[in-house]
Amino acid sequence: MNDSAFLEMNLKSLLVSSDEKTVRILRRVLSDLEIEVEHCPVLEDGLRRLTRHRFEAIIVDCTNPEKDATVLRAAKAAPVNKRALSIILVESGAGLKSGFDMGAHFVLHKPLSVERAKASFRAVRALMKHERRLQLRVPVQVPVECVGTHRYHARTLDLCEGGMAIQFTNRVARESVLHFALELPGMDRKLEIWGEMAWEGHGDQAGVRFKNVTEDQRNLLRNWLNSHLPEPEPDDPPVPCRLTNLSLGGCYLTSNSPFPKATRVALSIRTSETEVRAVGVVRISHPEFGMGIEFLGPTPELQDQVRCLTDVLHANGGSAEVRVTPDGMDAPSPGESLADPAISHADDALLDLFRQESQLPVEVFLEQMQQRHLQESR
Repeated sequence: MNDSAFLEMNLKSLLVSSDEKTVRILRRVLSDLEIEVEHCPVLEDGLRRLTRHRFEAIIVDCTNPEKDATVLRAAKAAPVNKRALSIILVESGAGLKSGFDMGAHFVLHKPLSVERAKASFRAVRALMKHERRLQLRVPVQVPVECVGTHRYHARTLDLCEGGMAIQFTNRVARESVLHFALELPGMDRKLEIWGEMAWEGHGDQAGVRFKNVTEDQRNLLRNWLNSHLPEPEPDDPPVPCRLTNLSLGGCYLTSNSPFPKATRVALSIRTSETEVRAVGVVRISHPEFGMGIEFLGPTPELQDQVRCLTDVLHANGGSAEVRVTPDGMDAPSPGESLADPAISHADDALLDLFRQESQLPVEVFLEQMQQRHLQESR
């Protein structure tokens, strides 16, 4: 199937559930959001379909966590569904943590209502679109310099935002992580980027997954791909959010459509007098309530903008317009923060609270957020 045909297809989801009411609600919600549903009432049928068909989302109605987790593991093991988003539905008494422990990106409480499900799946759909765009490939053959403990030569076979397929020439060692340099047609400078082997085939062919991509590399690659891909489908509108807490290092936003932990996002926080634009990563996510975002690569200029915004909000007691769009699921971990080494967040109480979240019940976290908000407003 070529990329233009792939773009014309609807987003596809696999639903594993034997609960007729849940299936009925999700069919209605997903249809409204233009997401196709393949329904499997039996887990074994779902496992078989995962190996044969591509899905952008895997939805599992959890009745037996140990057995149901095999569906998520099977999706990650199947190359065609490795990047599919996983959604777990749990009974209200089970707690959300059980779903995240299974490896889910999103966890929703049952019983579902149409309104709650539609709000949550708006965030799911926005990420589904982004992840699908990452995999759209452009056939291109250009020389590649590959440097590890040895130096190799190769040629690209195709390229996408997340990686590339290449054909090595006389490779003498099999290294998993390499530095690549290539010049794409029409590009005025080389793309230099790190990558790791995602797969290795016959005849020295291999798949490369890009690693630690910088904003400059991302923009360079994205601009070239956009000029060589068919007309892309439009992104979803930004997810509606409300700003409740803001620090130099991040912010907390309430939303009934939060993105999952480790989602990379672009955000704009604006008042009538000033605006902050930043790239961040979701460090904590509370389903159907909100998310905590750490700014990535903060500069002194960004920090000055945040200070100005904070002063405006405190002086006017007003609110800010917040726009958030997803930019992928490959965000750096806290230990890989892209912060300027000259900028320290050691005394950032909001980021400290984000880091403690895994040890705090949601109710306690929200209480501490409220206390901090009251203290800052005095």
